[in-house]
Amino acid sequence: MSGHSKWHSIRHKKGANDAARGKVFTRHGKLITIAARDGGGDPDMNPGLRLAIENAKKENMPNTNIERAIKKGTGEDKDGAILEEIAFEGYGVEGIAVYVKTITDNRNRTVASVRSAFSKNGGNLGSSGSVAFMFHNKGLIEIKNPSEDLEMVAIENNADDIKEENGTAEVICDPKEFTVLKKALEEAGADIYHAEVTMIPETTVRIEDEGKAKQIMKLVSALEDDDDVSSVHANFDIPEEILEKIA
Repeated sequence: MSGHSKWHSIRHKKGANDAARGKVFTRHGKLITIAARDGGGDPDMNPGLRLAIENAKKENMPNTNIERAIKKGTGEDKDGAILEEIAFEGYGVEGIAVYVKTITDNRNRTVASVRSAFSKNGGNLGSSGSVAFMFHNKGLIEIKNPSEDLEMVAIENNADDIKEENGTAEVICDPKEFTVLKKALEEAGADIYHAEVTMIPETTVRIEDEGKAKQIMKLVSALEDDDDVSSVHANFDIPEEILEKIA
């Protein structure tokens, strides 16, 4: 499992998101609005919207919030702010690559806050294209207690790779295969605890120094805690025992 996936898993187990429930709902709301804007407000006809709604419901986002976010995206809510997506690229301690996606209604605010998060936590922003080439857009489906049968289902439905560790598996696929593969795994009884189309690093940087690991996670947390940030992707690989200590 990638370092970043392990980090999210540990934060989730420790209930770190509970303290920032409002921010979680804000982030999911923006993702739903963008998905509805780009592909329409019917989740049966818009796989991206359907996935955004599923992920929001896993965080217990109320249906009223979800419906409001869809209406903002389709234009039914005339009072909704105009949102734009901006990507930032930069570096952290030990030269780790960091790719940040944001959704904002105020570009200047977002640029200032992302730059501040990098500068205050030992990182620096890079130019456009400086780290994007290190990441690939992929479908990621994380499963608890995978079996050989489930692995066969994944292979038969065009999974690119399957990585197992500590009773969990990451199934990686082309984004075009994501919806069909996820449905096939669900129908086969897979215990899917997370699924998304995300950015996966081509190579990773192993970080075994606890101090440097802590500094990296401070940067990641500062970015993730920003209301305008929709996702943070990085190519660090920190051992799980160190992540447990600093979570």
